[in-house]
Amino acid sequence: MRIIRCRNLQKRYISDMMCVRKQGEFKRHIMKEEKKNKIAACKAAKKCGGCQYQGIPYEKQLQDKQKAVRQLMQPFCKTAEITGMKDPYHYRNKVHAVFARKKDGTIISGVYEEGTHRVVPVEACQIEDEKADAIINDIRGLLKSFKIKIYNEDTGYGLLRHVLIRRGFSTGEIMVVLVLGSPVMPSKNNFVKALRKLHPEITTVVLNVNDKRTSMVLGDRETTIYGKGYIEDGLCGLRFRISSKSFYQINPVQTEKLYGKAMELAGLSGTERVIDAYCGIGTIGMVAAKSAKEVIGVELNPDAVRDAVKNAKHNQMKNIRFYQEDAGRFMEKMAALGEKADVVFMDPPRSGSTEQFMKSVVTLAPKKIVYISCDPQTQARDLKYLTKHGYKAMGAYPYDMFPFTKHAENIVLLTKN
Repeated sequence: MRIIRCRNLQKRYISDMMCVRKQGEFKRHIMKEEKKNKIAACKAAKKCGGCQYQGIPYEKQLQDKQKAVRQLMQPFCKTAEITGMKDPYHYRNKVHAVFARKKDGTIISGVYEEGTHRVVPVEACQIEDEKADAIINDIRGLLKSFKIKIYNEDTGYGLLRHVLIRRGFSTGEIMVVLVLGSPVMPSKNNFVKALRKLHPEITTVVLNVNDKRTSMVLGDRETTIYGKGYIEDGLCGLRFRISSKSFYQINPVQTEKLYGKAMELAGLSGTERVIDAYCGIGTIGMVAAKSAKEVIGVELNPDAVRDAVKNAKHNQMKNIRFYQEDAGRFMEKMAALGEKADVVFMDPPRSGSTEQFMKSVVTLAPKKIVYISCDPQTQARDLKYLTKHGYKAMGAYPYDMFPFTKHAENIVLLTKN
C-alpha cells in the first residue's frame, strides 16, 4: 500500500507540475514585458548578496562599471567604452542550489546568505537560466515522494546537499549534478525517470559524492546515472565538451564578443606560436588555433585538461597541444630551454596572477600579452608589475559579463617595449 501511495504522490506531483508549467509560460511572457518598462525587485536581494546592482537601471550599471574600470586603467592606458548586453537577464548557464530543511520540516533550496551558511530560499532568479531554476524547483518537489533526506551540515547526516545545473546555450543540452553526502541513492533510476518526465530536455544526470564537512560544493567521486556524463556547447564556431567541474564562461552571449576582441588584439596571421595559460577546457586556445601556427594550452585542473584534449580532437585541430602543469613553471622551463612564444593569452582566476607567473612571462618575452581578467582590480595590480618589466599597455576593453553584479571582465593588450 505504501509503494502504491508513493507512486500516486509522484504521478499527482508530475500532473500538477504540467498544469503549472502551462500557466507559467504566460506568466513569464508578462514578466518579460514588465522588465522592458521597469526593474523588478528580487525577493532575495537583501539577503542573497549576489546582485549588488539589484533594482538599478542597466544603463546606470554600465556607467558605474565604465567609471570603475577607467579609474583602475588610467595609470596604464586608455579605456574603451564598455560592451553591455541587449538583454541582461537570465544569462547564467551554470546554476547552483544548496538544499536545507527548515525547523517545520519544509524543504528549501537556494543560496547561502552572504557571509553565512544560512540558506536563503530562491525559486526564481533574474540572472540564472530559467530552465535551470525550474528543474531545481521540481527536484525539490520530488524529494518527499522519494523519501530523500536533506543533508544536515551540523550533524553530517542526510543525503542531498546541492544541485548543480549546466546548460549548453547553443545546443540546449542540460546536465543535472546531484551532490550527495554518501554514494548510495535509493531509487535513483526511478528518480531520474520522474525528473525527465517533467523535463525531457535533460540530457545527462551525474551523482557527485561529497562526504566531507567542507564548504566545497563538489566532491572527487562521480557516477553518471543517465546520459553521457557531460554536455556540449558551441562557441565561436567550435564545439566544446563540458563536464561538471570544467571551467566554462557563464555568459555565452558576451563570451563570443569577448573572445572575438581578444583575437582581434592578438592579430594572429598564421605564423605565430601561442600559449594559452590557465586554459581550462581550451576555449581561448582553440579559437586562437584557427589563426595561429601552433598553440600550447597549460592548465593545472586534470578534469579540464581531459576535456580540452577531447575538444581538440572533436574539432579536428592538430596544431594545439595541452599540458597539465602550473603555467608559470611550464613557461620557466620553456625559457630555460631557449624556446620562444609570440603571444601569451592569460585568463587567471579572480584573484589575479602570481608574481612567479608574471616573472616567467617576462622571462619568456612574448611580443604580445593578451590579459583577460574577471577582476580589473587585481588586473591593475598585475599591470603594475608587467609595465615595470618591459611591457606597455596599449588599451583596455571592458565587457559586462555579469549584469546586476559589481563585476566586469576586462581585456588589456600589452606589447613588448
